[in-house]
Amino acid sequence: MVSKSGRRIVRPRVIAALAAALILATQLPTTAHDIPNDVTVQAFLKPQGQRLHLLVRVPLRACRDVDFPTRGPGYLDLARADASLRDAATLWISDNVELYEGDTRLRAPLVIDARVSLESERFFESYDDALAHVTGARLPSETELYWNQGLLDVLFEYPINSDDSYFSIHPRLTGLGMRVVTVLRFVPPGGAVRAFEFDGDPGLVRLDPRWHQAALRFVEAGFFHILDGTDHLLFLFCLVIPFRRFRPLITVVTAFTIAHSVTLIASAYNLGPDALWFPPLIETLIAVSIVYMALENIVGSNVQRRWMIALGFGLVHGFGFSFALRQNLQFAGSHLLTSLLSFNVGVELGQLLVLLLLIPVLAILFRFVVAERIGTIILSALVAHTGWHWMIDRGERLRQFGWPAISSAQLANVMRWLIVILILAGLVWIAFAVRYWAQRGPERKAARMR
Repeated sequence: MVSKSGRRIVRPRVIAALAAALILATQLPTTAHDIPNDVTVQAFLKPQGQRLHLLVRVPLRACRDVDFPTRGPGYLDLARADASLRDAATLWISDNVELYEGDTRLRAPLVIDARVSLESERFFESYDDALAHVTGARLPSETELYWNQGLLDVLFEYPINSDDSYFSIHPRLTGLGMRVVTVLRFVPPGGAVRAFEFDGDPGLVRLDPRWHQAALRFVEAGFFHILDGTDHLLFLFCLVIPFRRFRPLITVVTAFTIAHSVTLIASAYNLGPDALWFPPLIETLIAVSIVYMALENIVGSNVQRRWMIALGFGLVHGFGFSFALRQNLQFAGSHLLTSLLSFNVGVELGQLLVLLLLIPVLAILFRFVVAERIGTIILSALVAHTGWHWMIDRGERLRQFGWPAISSAQLANVMRWLIVILILAGLVWIAFAVRYWAQRGPERKAARMR
């Protein structure tokens, strides 16, 4: 409506309608579309005869956009919820889980049963308890439970050819929440239960990998770990700055490889300390190794003996590699040693790639851009600045643990490690001494003949 003065007049009824709509909108529940921050999925997978059972427990609040029937003030109507629960099980779980028998993907499963459980119920601590719960008595229909406060327990059944087959799984459950952790236990027939824990989407996981499958996965993990590890790359960068040819560099890289292989494998077999202060200590020492190597480049050093420094700090970096490896060891199956060696091979391949790119770049830089000595100082100073900040930050975290109380068992463990280090250093020294005298032998013989 327009007044005589030309101004638009808003009718009171329009204002009242807008106000009512705003009030109604603010009163509507918004939790149905909220994405949970942290979601934990528990699952059991068991092949039995020609059937594969998948038992899954997820929080109901993660199953969004499903019309769950309610009653009263918003309680879940358990008497009428079966169809909605099965829809949620299919939409949010089975549609996002790929299972394979060998290389063949299994077809869509049957939903044998789906039910609501209370968060206080601990039936998923073993496969037998979980199966008995899902196939047993349901919650009473009069239970007063809001839909977003319960748990959805589901039993799926897949047809398979044999329970002796090799099985793989690809859980794509990241849509359930902002961060999704999947705890899976594989129960093979007649074998020990194998536990897995996935953070997000782990890709295709072979539950009982053959040796070459485990080897390939760990070669890839080691290769990308060294490329993603900025601290290891900076140490390697400082280590090779003074070298222009690959031949003298082989000795240094070999010493570093041998050293970190020893501590990496020993840690995987639980021969290293397991105290809470140990990882921060290693991270701090890795930063110290970067600062030391950068300062050594600045002040100048005997590069002929750099292999000794590489050997000592390689032992420290090996522990650092082991921390990244621990989460991946669950994918090794029964091939622990093969997986460790494969991870090490991947690390070496990554190092080799870095060296193949780094040495020519440094050679071009020092030939056409800046003098070698000045360039070495500038690059090392930049690395030392970064390493120094890392050392301070990591040292502060380490100080939070205080001085650890060393028991007699830990002291004995330290002595064993010192003996291993001394033996390793002695073997490497003998190897290089033999090589040195082998090279000097013809020269001395020629000198005597003159």
